[in-house]
Amino acid sequence: MDVIKAIQHYANKMIEDVPGMKALLLDTETTPIISLVTTQSALLTKECYLIDRIDNRNRDRLKHLKCICFLRPTREALHYLVAELREPAYGDYYLYFSNTIRKADIEQLAEVDEHEVIREVQEYFGDYLAINPDLFSLGQDPHQLFGNSVTSWQPDVLNQTVAQLSAVLLSLKKRPLIRYQGASEMAKTLAEELQRTIQQEGQLFDFRRPDTPPIMLILDRRNDPVTPLLTQWTYQAMVHELIGIHHGRVDMSNVPEVKNELKEIVLSPDQDPFFKKSMYFNLGDLGATIKQYVDEYQTKTKSNMNIETIADMKRFVEEYPEFRKLSSNVSKHVALVSELSRRVSQDHLLEVSEAEQSIACNGNHGSDLDSVQKLLSDPRVPEEAKVRLALLYVLRYETTGANRITAMADLLDNVGVSDRKSALIPALLHYAGEKRRQGDLFSNQSLLSRGKSALKGLKGVENVYTQHTPFLADILDSLIKARLKENEYPFIQGNLQVARERPQDIIVFICGGATYEEARYIAQLNDSAPGVRIVLGGNCIHNSKSFLEQVEQANRFIY
Repeated sequence: MDVIKAIQHYANKMIEDVPGMKALLLDTETTPIISLVTTQSALLTKECYLIDRIDNRNRDRLKHLKCICFLRPTREALHYLVAELREPAYGDYYLYFSNTIRKADIEQLAEVDEHEVIREVQEYFGDYLAINPDLFSLGQDPHQLFGNSVTSWQPDVLNQTVAQLSAVLLSLKKRPLIRYQGASEMAKTLAEELQRTIQQEGQLFDFRRPDTPPIMLILDRRNDPVTPLLTQWTYQAMVHELIGIHHGRVDMSNVPEVKNELKEIVLSPDQDPFFKKSMYFNLGDLGATIKQYVDEYQTKTKSNMNIETIADMKRFVEEYPEFRKLSSNVSKHVALVSELSRRVSQDHLLEVSEAEQSIACNGNHGSDLDSVQKLLSDPRVPEEAKVRLALLYVLRYETTGANRITAMADLLDNVGVSDRKSALIPALLHYAGEKRRQGDLFSNQSLLSRGKSALKGLKGVENVYTQHTPFLADILDSLIKARLKENEYPFIQGNLQVARERPQDIIVFICGGATYEEARYIAQLNDSAPGVRIVLGGNCIHNSKSFLEQVEQANRFIY
């Protein structure tokens, strides 16, 4: 189960099955889908000489080119496609849709094809963003998920989520048994709608049945509001938290004194071997790895300067593209790590993170309260960090008798944090307070669970800043051991005999968005748990900013 390879398979098949010189037309949704799994230079080697958007009508007429269209079958994309077919700019058209297309839409395309340029129409189910081999996103706006409450879907978003998750399953060739978080109305609704779609599209899902059926586990972001609030210390997660990763790209234009060529950086584990190797390293290990990378580059530079013979020159010319690629890659990662280090120092993130981890993992009320009050009063700590600290305190000590939750809002007001930000305290409790969650997020219920929590915190921890393990870890641990309680995580269809089997292929989807910390845990589990393959996805990939914007939407439903 590799989502990058699944989308690459579709991309390669589209390009390779159409011989000769060709153009590729994409829409706003399929552009990032393709850009995450291939490059322009890779497409050029397959005679794809032009890549453009279907909504750009100012294209030259190039009748000698064949045209591949890869589009999501939305009203907007079909509108532009109809306009294209009425006045075709290319010789032949091969139409590929990223999801199921209605019969009525196919009939309309046939009607407007007066020039008889359509050669092929197919459905290729690459309707999601493949970020890591075991991580996907639906690329949805986290602010638009809710319907008329924080427990209900906005209907259009639900339909789109079902369609895209169906595409994930079809691209991976899986017809899973579906389980969902019993206490979540959104998880239950999604599970029911997805099951209905699988049954309706029975022919599409007619795959060979494995001995052990795959499991699709649908969870709710509200069950773990802590993970998206924490400062991150591993490379991929840290870049997303401090700068932001959008469709595999990092906008560095606001970084002081950044070179022009580094104002936008591409971060792809598929296209960048160094990033693939180091994306889960913490900042300390990353610094050492970057130094080694720079040393290797300098060694290669010196050896390439020693050109004395024609053979040396030939070798240099042959290696030059790779040399240039290495040069730009070294510059890219040095610039990124330098900016992360600058932000850690400027925002006092070591002190902030130590307090966050203590709240999330240890739970000593007096000590945590002192730390939070001290950091909230410190003018050097940025406003965003103060808000996150207050929210973590509120989540942890919501049910503690001597808590100072009311005082947290007052403290934020006293240090100049806006009313809009301090209003996140009641909004977060309404969205993901203890009554809204399922399970024991902080392992508070018994001496046994507290002991387990302490052990979990110590096992394999690099340092005090990475003690936290997402709540997803407990759920998956139980699922892999076939101990996940069916009354808490019921099947949509299935029986107890199936429930007792240890699953081999697991697809986890988090309603409301996943995080890179959870993705790192999944990657570690895939490496360490023999015979188990897990893929994680969400409506989006959160950092603390996008998560709090989502929580802010919950404010609409409080009163």
